[in-house]
Amino acid sequence: MTAAAVETARLAYLDTAPLKPGDRVRFVSPSGLGSAESLERAVGYYRDWGLDVVVGEHVLDPHPRASYLAGADDARRQDLVDAWLDPDADAVVCIRGGYGAMRLLDGIDWERMRRAATRRDGRPKLLTGSSDITALHEAFRVHLDVPTLFCPMAGNDVFRDSAFVREDVRRWLFEPWRGRDLVGPRTEVLVPGAASGRFTGGNLSLLAGAMGAPESLDRPGGILFLEDVDEDTYRLDGFLVQLARSGRLGDAAAVVLGSWHQCGELDAVRALAEELLPGLGVPVLWEQGFGHDPDALSVPLNVDGVLDAPQDGPVRLVVGEDR
Repeated sequence: MTAAAVETARLAYLDTAPLKPGDRVRFVSPSGLGSAESLERAVGYYRDWGLDVVVGEHVLDPHPRASYLAGADDARRQDLVDAWLDPDADAVVCIRGGYGAMRLLDGIDWERMRRAATRRDGRPKLLTGSSDITALHEAFRVHLDVPTLFCPMAGNDVFRDSAFVREDVRRWLFEPWRGRDLVGPRTEVLVPGAASGRFTGGNLSLLAGAMGAPESLDRPGGILFLEDVDEDTYRLDGFLVQLARSGRLGDAAAVVLGSWHQCGELDAVRALAEELLPGLGVPVLWEQGFGHDPDALSVPLNVDGVLDAPQDGPVRLVVGEDR
């Protein structure tokens, strides 16, 4: 794509909904293995929304060695690539996280994927998923430069248990993104200020684990979103220091901290953030709500937006606006 076409692709979902009933979505599992029951449930949600669901061939394959992976790397990679290359596909939906997406990246022909990034209507295909899918969000940003959606996944229990999550994901898929406010009910301002720029980031441990990989060398600045799950405070400390030493934190115009589900005492995580982040000299939000929260918010990535975080007064974190 030309530079103008790339910019148009990033803006594609600001004023038009990503999906409509009848569109084709391809289900893949690039990371962990789910169950037949959770897959059936996930398919049901999306078909109830009027979508044409096609399930990857290897979604329920066991890995020959590792029970934490949904099939061999080549099989998971083939499902992902086949889904993206499908000329009739409108979105590629990752149905669960876990671990394993990073193992797929080096074997992907990104130029071929880039040539197949455009849908029948001329807009880019959409990738969705969260948690371990951070590895794919980063790779799709760097290699394809398309907008993606960091959202709860239909094969996980949170999608079953939270009507809020299901409705929020549905709205992101079936409504335009411009003007959507991403401030959650527990959001607080750790460092006041204002910023604008590209939304990037995701799971903190995945971003730290990618340091030194080709994708990590592209540091876009903008508004950096971070969250994690099941990590001790000392590990979060190490991950943040890795991002700081690599320059990823220093390049950010603002930092938005999401949920820290099952990461020990939340006060300890907050104290860590208050120790390490104010020195950046940029606005910082606490507990914005995306990530692994039982009612997690969705966040679009590789799109622009604006943050207004006054010390006193309402916080605004809005998609599709600039300063």
